[in-house]
Amino acid sequence: MGGWALHLAVGIYVLMLAVTAGHANEVNHCTAARAKTCSECIQIGTGCAYCPDEIFEYERCDLKENLEARKCSRMVTIESTSQIEENVQIDESRKYSQVAPQLMRMTLLPGEEKEVEMEVFEPTHGPLDLYILMDFSNSMSDDLDNLKRMGEQLTKIVDDLSDDYTIGFGKFVDKVTEPQTDMRPAKLAEPWSNSDPPFSFRNVIPLTKNITFFREKLQGERISGNLDAPEGGFDAILQTAVCQQQIGWREHSTHLLVFSTESAFHYEADGANVLAGILDRNDEECHLTQDGKYTHDVRQDYPSIPTLVRLLVKHNIIPIFAITNHSYSHYEKLHEYFPIAELGKLQEDSSNILSILKNAFENIRSKISIRAEDRPKAVEAKILSQSGTFSEYYKITPGQIGKFKVRLKALNKVGEDHVCKANQVDRMGTLRVKPTTFSSALRINAEVLCLACDCEKTPEKKAVRCNGNGDLVCGKCQCSQGWLGPFCNCSMGASTGSDMCIEPGKTEPCSGRGDCMCGTCVCYNPNQFEGPFCQFDKSQCQRFGGFLCNERGSCSMGRCACTPGWSGDACECPISNDSCLDSRGGICNDRGVCKCGRCECEHSGLPLSPTCEANFQQQLGMCEAKRSCVQCQAWNTGERKGRKCEECQFKIILVEELKEDKNVIERCSFRDEDDDCTYHYTVNYPSNITDKEHRVLVKKKKDCPPAGFLWLIPLIMFLMLLLGLLLLCCWKYCSCCQACLALLPCCGRGRMVGFKEDHYMLRQSLLTSDHLDTPMVRTGPPKSTDIVRWKVTDNVHRGPNHPQNQIKPNPNETIQYPVSLRLNRQYSETLSHLEARDTDVLKREVEDNLSDVFLQIPGAQRVQKTRFRTQRNSGKRQNNTIVDTVLTAPRASYPDIVKLTDKQVQAGNFRDLKVVPGYYTVATDREAAGAVEFQEGVESVDVRVPLFVKDEDDEKKELLVQAVDVPVGMAKIGKDHVNITVIKEHARSIFTFLQPSYTYSRQDGVANIPISREIIEDGRTQVTYCTRDLTAKDKKDYISVDGDMSYGPGETQKTVPVKLLELGEGDGLLEDKQVKQFVMDLSNPRQGAKLGRYPRTTITIADKPEPSVMNFKKSTQTYNTADQLYSIPVVRSRNQEGPTTVYWRTKKASRFDLSSPLKFSPGEMEKNIVIDPRAYPSPIVPETFQLELFDPSNSAVIGERKTTLVNVIDGRGDGKMQDLQKMEYVNQSATSPGGRLYSPTNIKAVATGPKNIRLNWNPCTNANGYKVKYWIYGDPEADAQVLDVKTPQAELTNLYPYCDYEMRVCGYNALGEGNYSDMIPCQTLEDGPGEPGRLAFNVISPTVTQVSWAEPAETNGVITSYEVIYIPIDEDKKPSGPSKKVMIDNPKKRMLLIENLQPSQTYCYKVRARNKVGWGPYREATINLASQPTRPMSIPIIPDIPIVDAEAGDDYDSYLMYSNEVLRSPTSSLRPSVTDLSEEQFVNGKWDQNFLFPGGSSSLSRNVSSSSSTYSHSTPRPAVTNHSSSTTYISGKGGSTTHRYDLRDGGLLKEEVTLRKRSENRHYTDGDGVRDSIVMGNLSGGFLDNLDSRFNPGVPETPSRLVFSALGPTALKVSWQEPHCESSVLGYCVLYQQINGGDVKRIEVNNPAQNSVVVQDLLPNHSYIFKVKAQSREGWGPDREGVITIESAVDPKSPLSPMPGSPFTLSTPSAPGPLIFTALSPDTLQLSWEKPRKPNGDILGYVVTCEQLHGGGDLRSFQVNGNAATSLTVSDLKENMPYKFKVQAQTTQGFGPEREGIITIESQDAGSMSQYSSQSVTKREVFNLPTEITSHTMFSDPFVSSDGMMMMSSRQITESGGTVTRQVEMVQRGVVSSSTVTKKLERQYFES
Repeated sequence: MGGWALHLAVGIYVLMLAVTAGHANEVNHCTAARAKTCSECIQIGTGCAYCPDEIFEYERCDLKENLEARKCSRMVTIESTSQIEENVQIDESRKYSQVAPQLMRMTLLPGEEKEVEMEVFEPTHGPLDLYILMDFSNSMSDDLDNLKRMGEQLTKIVDDLSDDYTIGFGKFVDKVTEPQTDMRPAKLAEPWSNSDPPFSFRNVIPLTKNITFFREKLQGERISGNLDAPEGGFDAILQTAVCQQQIGWREHSTHLLVFSTESAFHYEADGANVLAGILDRNDEECHLTQDGKYTHDVRQDYPSIPTLVRLLVKHNIIPIFAITNHSYSHYEKLHEYFPIAELGKLQEDSSNILSILKNAFENIRSKISIRAEDRPKAVEAKILSQSGTFSEYYKITPGQIGKFKVRLKALNKVGEDHVCKANQVDRMGTLRVKPTTFSSALRINAEVLCLACDCEKTPEKKAVRCNGNGDLVCGKCQCSQGWLGPFCNCSMGASTGSDMCIEPGKTEPCSGRGDCMCGTCVCYNPNQFEGPFCQFDKSQCQRFGGFLCNERGSCSMGRCACTPGWSGDACECPISNDSCLDSRGGICNDRGVCKCGRCECEHSGLPLSPTCEANFQQQLGMCEAKRSCVQCQAWNTGERKGRKCEECQFKIILVEELKEDKNVIERCSFRDEDDDCTYHYTVNYPSNITDKEHRVLVKKKKDCPPAGFLWLIPLIMFLMLLLGLLLLCCWKYCSCCQACLALLPCCGRGRMVGFKEDHYMLRQSLLTSDHLDTPMVRTGPPKSTDIVRWKVTDNVHRGPNHPQNQIKPNPNETIQYPVSLRLNRQYSETLSHLEARDTDVLKREVEDNLSDVFLQIPGAQRVQKTRFRTQRNSGKRQNNTIVDTVLTAPRASYPDIVKLTDKQVQAGNFRDLKVVPGYYTVATDREAAGAVEFQEGVESVDVRVPLFVKDEDDEKKELLVQAVDVPVGMAKIGKDHVNITVIKEHARSIFTFLQPSYTYSRQDGVANIPISREIIEDGRTQVTYCTRDLTAKDKKDYISVDGDMSYGPGETQKTVPVKLLELGEGDGLLEDKQVKQFVMDLSNPRQGAKLGRYPRTTITIADKPEPSVMNFKKSTQTYNTADQLYSIPVVRSRNQEGPTTVYWRTKKASRFDLSSPLKFSPGEMEKNIVIDPRAYPSPIVPETFQLELFDPSNSAVIGERKTTLVNVIDGRGDGKMQDLQKMEYVNQSATSPGGRLYSPTNIKAVATGPKNIRLNWNPCTNANGYKVKYWIYGDPEADAQVLDVKTPQAELTNLYPYCDYEMRVCGYNALGEGNYSDMIPCQTLEDGPGEPGRLAFNVISPTVTQVSWAEPAETNGVITSYEVIYIPIDEDKKPSGPSKKVMIDNPKKRMLLIENLQPSQTYCYKVRARNKVGWGPYREATINLASQPTRPMSIPIIPDIPIVDAEAGDDYDSYLMYSNEVLRSPTSSLRPSVTDLSEEQFVNGKWDQNFLFPGGSSSLSRNVSSSSSTYSHSTPRPAVTNHSSSTTYISGKGGSTTHRYDLRDGGLLKEEVTLRKRSENRHYTDGDGVRDSIVMGNLSGGFLDNLDSRFNPGVPETPSRLVFSALGPTALKVSWQEPHCESSVLGYCVLYQQINGGDVKRIEVNNPAQNSVVVQDLLPNHSYIFKVKAQSREGWGPDREGVITIESAVDPKSPLSPMPGSPFTLSTPSAPGPLIFTALSPDTLQLSWEKPRKPNGDILGYVVTCEQLHGGGDLRSFQVNGNAATSLTVSDLKENMPYKFKVQAQTTQGFGPEREGIITIESQDAGSMSQYSSQSVTKREVFNLPTEITSHTMFSDPFVSSDGMMMMSSRQITESGGTVTRQVEMVQRGVVSSSTVTKKLERQYFES
């Protein structure tokens, strides 16, 4: 083809691309999918169609309406269908549950949603089948006797529940084999006196309606027995479920199974090893004989938990677990895995089993959930209420028809593939929608349509339209290989220019993101870049809530293409109005419009809800607030009658009748005390939307009681006169004494005070404050004042024997007492501002007077933390100021403080401070007391009850609030107490603001308010935020916002932007402008989240922004004459948000006089002034000059360090420098421009792929070529590779993916190389990850396997998830069954437990990793279950890893199973089964630690900023007798550094190698599990302390040591040693922040003698990075870093937890704490240990065994009796002989697992330290973890600091070994002849 034809064809193609680009603005979900074929197009989803016309110049795949508008003559599209096939209407006369319709057929397009109406009916007393399954072991004998006596009561209970019921009974014990059952013949005949032989399960009474037969049959039953504590109840439950006919379950009835026991349970694999030959897994079949006996108890294993869940759901059986307190915790966890189940705490004799049954049935009916079962994977189902709202449970009223909606949605993807690539069984199937208690269901045959286009079946081969180089398929050319273009007319080998690939207005072909081929851009990464010029980035579309396109669309051509049902720039707006529905079903309550799924309410002065309804909180008090004004305006009665009525803000409207109206907010009725009549009124919305008051309509006529007989009136008057005379006499005799008057029964009669409610239920996650306002009411004539004293007691639910109640508090402990008083002064808004002058004056007055009074209490301190507020619902005192303050005093002083406070309050003053009598509160951390006042005419006041919420609270705790007495007044106490229950929920996330207040400048225009999320369990979650006015007003000072903030996995912080408005002209004229503030609240946390420390923050709008402060970073700078550039840093502090500028100039410089601006962009904190000394003609000579900062911009000021001194010194030191420089200067002047080249300028580096970086720079004049040096960040520049190029651009290839590189460029000519440029950094793009590390297996049983794996050696990015596939295979390694796929979204959980595998089956496992680029290759391993060792019998402990059921449907993958318990592993094998190890798992001949500990970190490492240079350093050390070497691997930002130390002949030889650094390779460790312990990562100190200083003279060096001491779970002490400095140290600075980000906090230490600080208010279990640096007159020195974690909870991986593989049960104690050894002499040591973390009962004592590690000698055993004894002295040991010690704890239930320790007492030579005696102790702790590693740490040269902390240097080496071993070699030194170290210091060794 001629050149002109080629250019013409390419030109036409580019024209079509331009047309396509012109339509990019019309992007939608059809075009965004970029379908390549007709079939792919019609499979996209709803509305998509394909145009197969041969001539069609637009997008062929588009919305159907678009193709019609563009005149497509024929379209290919598909439509979905929906049809009801069976619909029998519900008959309410039938007494069983029903649903309608019964059968439907539905087809769906991918992504399509459809709804269907569904009706359900449950009869009032429907049919009920009740089966009681009871434990018949001997310990349940009294329970059986009680059940026999309750036969008649049981009948009555069941009769109340149903009119048509059956009842049955079964019993179980355990498998009749050892060790569960005593197999001696006598015991088999009668295990206990008067008992039946042992059995597994028997169906004693099938379900029957004959209650008499049931009672008679039950009377003949006798107890049986077995040996071990767990019972075989799971066998019984399974048989009860699958034996439908034998048990007698009816089809249309509710099936209840009551399971009663006091023991734990055996489950799958407990019968697979230690039992005699029971190896077959449970076959889930019925095996009952004619008389109901279970026959396969000794033939097959127990069923698993997933199996029970699946079978009970399948057969519609609802379990009710009635469990005694002994085993309640096991079943509390178990019952949560059932979709619906109930749990009740059974009394020891089962006397309350009937009440448990009744309550459980009522609970089941009250929270019925509707589920979609057996749904295909490609179909998602959701059940909604009739109004369209979703809930976990729905209320179905018995006897009434409930209406619901079933919403089905076809998914677009199944796993990672499009839905149409999934198997047909995943795309179609029959799902069943039914309430959990129903047997009948709505069946829906659903199918996702994936049809193909007919035109693809008849392609036109080598079509003329395709120039014979391709096939015409559905109107589009499919080119043959080697041809391109829309008509296949461009050969890939043809050379064409790149002009056609340059976007208009740009200069770079394909935007630098692709290659130009045939005039067409082929993008490097089509999954990220697209467009005719690769100009669009698919990750750069708009986001909403942090999600790209709100996850409701895809990014296409730079815009979001929204899925159907969503719109907006970020797909944030739902098209439907469902979110705008109000409580009546209308849209925005007819008072607003629905925009973008939110109501925009009409402007109103009234607070409205998000749906424009009356605010619920306002509505609660609406009637009461308007009551007094209604009375006085309508009838001139009530407390406001007279002139007070004029103060009412609204006017009532009298009407004859109150009509029904949509504008009515609240209907109110009250009794008028003056005439005993009832009046009625309504509170309505205002008729004018701008009105700020409601309309109040009052009914003219009251409802009065009927008139009495008229003749009674004179009699009543006479009696009243007589009564008056009597009262007058009483008054005279009582001398007007109110106390005496109160003694008269007639005077106090009728007036009562008491609490309004009986009980409050609160959820801790929903609490927004630490108190509850509990109303107290008064009845009777409120004619005078009553004062009521009250008290609160915390944790009243705990009995006297509760463990917490056994711990008596220390009476001398100093605690804080919150105290509240009501001041005799009105509250003003100024008092809410802590910085206001009035607030400060009143605060000092309060604290001075209160302190003078309270200091008479022994040990009391001055009050502090004083705040002011008001209290609503406090009668006539609600405008008085309440003061809250805190008094610190001993705990024993509580009664004295209460008495003193009560006395002073009743006196009305605290010295000169006036208080209102009748109100106070005094609280501790567990109780409180106070008083409230009822003024005359007041009927209700609030008691402010502290809730004492603490982390150590029980799951459900109760507080008791009691009214004690009425010291003033005549009222009697009625309802004298109220109970408050606080339910503690385990949060998966905690939301909080970072600070309680923020300040933003109005000029910024926006306030970005951060919301922090603390992740406890990762996943998605949401929280609601909203703003509220204070002094700042909405739409005047700012624009209010509200909405939901969504967090994805791993996200910890997001910001809410709030727009700030400029001041108006009127505001600018005000002189005394008020501080503008508004608040933002967090509420409604979802998906298991709760609110944290700061659920509310106050935002202050500052009219002027805080200026930036500009300073030189150092006061002096030193350079030499050989330096190519002088870089002088300038730092910017304080406000860093906006841009700012400062000018600089030189002073007293001999060679130049420079001045220039230095511009900072938003967020920039530091910039350099760069001076090129070679750019000026005179020679470079040593000199000193100054730089000065001046003329800052309006947003900045210049700080104290406005000048800096620059010293230029001689760089060669031999006097020849000046001559050489002169020579260079002459040469340059003579040969310029052909002399030495300057460095290239304008260098740009761009990563073009995972392994490529492209550089461009401006060409240098007379350059013959260029050299590019490049190296990995962290490597020395000397190891750089050099690339020689002839043009001003270079392409670096074969680089590491996702790696940081550094580059320099220079030009060269005939005279040699020129100057190199500054360093240019660049990071390569991510690439797909490599295969995961080797797979390891733990075979728990023949049907249960745990698989774990290591992170890929080449992550090539950030790993986001893993996928596990397991397939049964045959001997030829071919699949013998279906494959199962499991997705693990949390990359930290690199483990999976799989249950219900086929026994003796070979499985192939495949694991692959994914990062942002995509999936990596599979790692494959094969394991044969028949050849693997198995584990011993154990108890139900569910590991903290994902668990899947190999035989369950997909419904169960989502909720099985998580826990914090410890995983068991087989003890019969010393190591897990593994595949062959490859070389890539070894590092320097040792196992990679990340590989050895899949699922968690295992080394002590942290991020540090290390230099990219390397150096070698040798430091002399005192003679040390240990001959050892150790290696420390440190991964950090600066690279991975290996330090190797060899200790020989009393000296130290150290060499250092800097390894390659991978970007952001952060690695931190968990602690060792000790409470309030410290996990430290401090790379400085020890051997590195004596490195030569490279800093300026007079500037302090790095502080030589950093030590952390835990003072509690939230506080620590940071200590350091004074650094070396030639001048005096002036002070220190301590900086710290959370390791995962957050605000940097600073502590200034101005006293140079102080070398420690105490840091408070840290978060437990959070890692912090600390930096300490010193200051002298010459400036700040470098900082010392340390990373610490204060752990306040024992981690499951901690050594304090039970060891994996240990045979123990929940009733035995856990392992003792770590073993601590103290050498007393060369042959004697003292062994001590911690008590078990979980004793599970009273410790009777310990058993200690001792033996030589390598055999030989006798095994020695010691018995340590008692709970308190935790130490033992062992003698007659040998020097230099390793011993193994084991310690076990014993309770009444048996022995717990062992704690092992290995110890060697080594003999020591005195050497150069002969004035000291020394003793060396070597200790190793062995833990049977699922992996193998030896962590060896050496401590040397310990010393005691001034604060008593033992300190030493340490190094760690990682080695392979047979077990997981921690070895500590320790040299203990005492003064002179001392050879022991105190226990306190010894503990500090290990805790450090």
